[in-house]
Amino acid sequence: MNCFTLSQSEHIAHLVLNRPEAMNTMNPVFWRELDEVLSTLHREGRARALVISSTGKHFSAGMALETFGGAITMDDQSPEGRAAIFDLLSDMQATFSRLESLRIPVIAAIQGGCVGGAVDLVTACCIRYASAEAFFCIQEINIGMVADVGTLQRLPKLIPLGLVKELAYTGRRLGAARALSCGLVNEVFDSAEATLEAALQCAREIAAKPPVAIWGSKQAIHYARDHSVDDSLRQMGWLQGAIWSNAHVGEAVLSQKQKRSGEFTPLSPLTSFRDLP
Repeated sequence: MNCFTLSQSEHIAHLVLNRPEAMNTMNPVFWRELDEVLSTLHREGRARALVISSTGKHFSAGMALETFGGAITMDDQSPEGRAAIFDLLSDMQATFSRLESLRIPVIAAIQGGCVGGAVDLVTACCIRYASAEAFFCIQEINIGMVADVGTLQRLPKLIPLGLVKELAYTGRRLGAARALSCGLVNEVFDSAEATLEAALQCAREIAAKPPVAIWGSKQAIHYARDHSVDDSLRQMGWLQGAIWSNAHVGEAVLSQKQKRSGEFTPLSPLTSFRDLP
């Protein structure tokens, strides 16, 4: 890959943004490679958690600005051209939405600037850790446009609405300390290295649990976020009835008593209908 490196060890996938010389900006290749990686991890079911980290001074400076003058053509001269913008954005939004629909938890380890499209990316993750010098910026307003790939839809689910509006209207930077106090990040660490290690440790703890129970927890949490308590409780009953395993519960309890790692069945690989003969 040109924009990432991917490694897998002990049921943990580690995806690293790897263009520090370009501040890990997002060009069409970035989108294509990220989409392919997430699709593969989702389909295979081998990884039990995904950690996303970066290289260099900044996590990501967001969309590569030269893209707007080249690869992405935004035709505002006709209703047909403007309608096509909807489909273009839907395609881009779908890639980051894969982080939410991925069958495993996603943990972001953020250092330096997390700007523009990078905010879209990390708000779609399950857990966010940041280094002390990290900052977040809804950069789009500073270049005359509305953030359009998920930030304005997900951020109000994570932090107070007034703060979302402040950041979206002004383009101000939100430092790591304030991001922690408002709940955007789970914890702040002294360095990028410590941030990554914390993310990997969290992933190791997740990977030690029954994968189908982690899958069910992610399903329930996201459903509850967007539905009423009554609807969510009903969904929980259906979900628990579908995935309950006496064997998993017994192994989890026994392994704790015996002070050893539990042995659990991995998620089943997925086969697309389109790939069948």
